[in-house]
Amino acid sequence: MTDDRVVVRGVGKSYGDVPALRDISFTVAAGEVVGLLGPNGAGKSTTVDILSTLTLPDVGEARVAGHDVVADPGKVRESIMVTGQQVAVDDMLTGRQNLVMFGRLLGLTKARAQQRSAELLHELALEEAADRQVSTYSGGMRRRVDLACGLIIAPDVAFLDEPTTGLDPRSRQSIWDLVAGFKDAGIATLLTTQYLEEADALCDRIVLIDGGTIIAEGTADELKQRTGSDQVVIVLKDPADRAAAIAALGLLVVKADSADTIVIPAPDGADSLMGAMRRLDAAGIALTDVTLRRPSLDDVFFAFTRGR
Repeated sequence: MTDDRVVVRGVGKSYGDVPALRDISFTVAAGEVVGLLGPNGAGKSTTVDILSTLTLPDVGEARVAGHDVVADPGKVRESIMVTGQQVAVDDMLTGRQNLVMFGRLLGLTKARAQQRSAELLHELALEEAADRQVSTYSGGMRRRVDLACGLIIAPDVAFLDEPTTGLDPRSRQSIWDLVAGFKDAGIATLLTTQYLEEADALCDRIVLIDGGTIIAEGTADELKQRTGSDQVVIVLKDPADRAAAIAALGLLVVKADSADTIVIPAPDGADSLMGAMRRLDAAGIALTDVTLRRPSLDDVFFAFTRGR
């Protein structure tokens, strides 16, 4: 039986006459990372706000770690960590002092707070900077300290609202590594992000939301398959061969992107690519490049949100 730590059923929320969420439903199981994707204003942050008890739903039910977000918000807060784009640590304290302070506020003894802080500083590669003021940290280091504060007491559920926005690639990778570790720890994670490659790399399932409505849900591969098959992108050495290449490929051609580029479907993957190359070779047509292109989450995003 699935151990669902987050259960959302028929939740709706409006601000005045403007609906932010319309009858959304999804789950997140223990050890699962679910990505909540959508354009700006789609309802991602409103969803996180409701689940973290920062705002109330108008209709529907939401439970986190077995607790109702409306009836028992205190128990929900005890079970979660929340991090967003803005880091909520004290710049005037050192990284270590921030962690110890959070541990003490959460009820740990001084000795246990110090021990747990040391463990997290090691896990997040912050030991060398542990006793420097956070004001001297880079953006990525500040974000890691923020996440570490939420992990002083291991949560049942983590809500990560665009945690890598504005970070450089190295800092982003460190956050990715941390989120990947949540799976092994059995933490249910809801991740909102604007970076589609991030969702592709981290998420077990993706919930695509637009206009406050869930418009698609599934694994990254399932959503990619719904956008169409693989394609072969062919770049001709001589654009003058375009007509001859199209004739050689016949009904395979789906579009000619430019004077030197032709795209064909590849339902059989690499076999389709090899078949196209044999036809072009037989016709004496030289190529600059040929690539097997698989649908990306960018394709998914634009396919499902186009025109909405």
